[in-house]
Amino acid sequence: MTSRRGASLAVIAFGGNALVRHGEDGTQERQARHAESLARSLTSIIGKGHDLVLVHGNGPQVGALLVQVEEAITKVPPLPLDVCVAGTEGTIGYILERSLRNELLAAGIDRDVVCILTHVVVDPKDPALRDASKPIGPFYTPYRAAHLRRSRRWQIVEDSGRGYRKVVPSPRPLRVVPMPIIRTLLEGRNIVIAGGGGGVPVIEEPSGKLRGIEAVIDKDLTAALIGRDLGADLFVILTDVDCVFLNYGKKNQKPVARMSLKEAERHMRRGQFPPGSMGPKVQAAIEFVRSTGRDVIITSLRRCVSAIAGRGGTRISERLEPRT
Repeated sequence: MTSRRGASLAVIAFGGNALVRHGEDGTQERQARHAESLARSLTSIIGKGHDLVLVHGNGPQVGALLVQVEEAITKVPPLPLDVCVAGTEGTIGYILERSLRNELLAAGIDRDVVCILTHVVVDPKDPALRDASKPIGPFYTPYRAAHLRRSRRWQIVEDSGRGYRKVVPSPRPLRVVPMPIIRTLLEGRNIVIAGGGGGVPVIEEPSGKLRGIEAVIDKDLTAALIGRDLGADLFVILTDVDCVFLNYGKKNQKPVARMSLKEAERHMRRGQFPPGSMGPKVQAAIEFVRSTGRDVIITSLRRCVSAIAGRGGTRISERLEPRT
């Protein structure tokens, strides 16, 4: 889909660490400053004629909320994980929406911004639901971990010598529930924030009722799904590095400016992109390119504007244009 006014539609995904960076205290004031910086880049992209759907992560934020839940366990009832995901989707969306509104106003761009609380349906038969492997939340002592295993039937594992953590499944997203609303908002030239934290994971029962579950969804896969369903012209994944590297972290690491779909698939099969870092991003890119034939850009926030203009970042395309 493109806007009725003919604007190009870009889906832009970025992690929660765009607002809470490594080594920082994560205060709301600091997150707001990072959101303002992000909003300036997004406003520049909008000013160049793009409609936008923004999909953000929530890793640091939902982790902090789960620490608060644990610390308050003797005073207030604990919150289930789906409620925590929804809560951080709201708070991060508020910060982003406010910052982007202010930047658009300063730039004289007459566009509205809307944040959508997003239910995302997953398959109850997804094998990932039987394989809890995503660490989340606070670290526990051995005594507390044993108690939580017994009392709440949580799956808890030792995490890299740092303590014990809860692990939850990470199923694939199947359907973004408010997609018709997102489409309508875009037709009205609104900037949409949706799928925050990958969306709130729900299972759809035979009756059509939705039930929240203890799981998290990869935000890049949700963003790719949103982009596919909307027929987006471009999918942009923002990360910590300016581009994708082969042999990352080794002496022979090599930046990649362009990859064809087949090359990206081959590098994935050969283990070039680990599951804990670039793997989910490249996998999301592959799925988007395969289903739409449109390009994906993987880059950093600081290179985002120039990469969209064709200068920098890594662009993954269905096929590479022959050199002239």
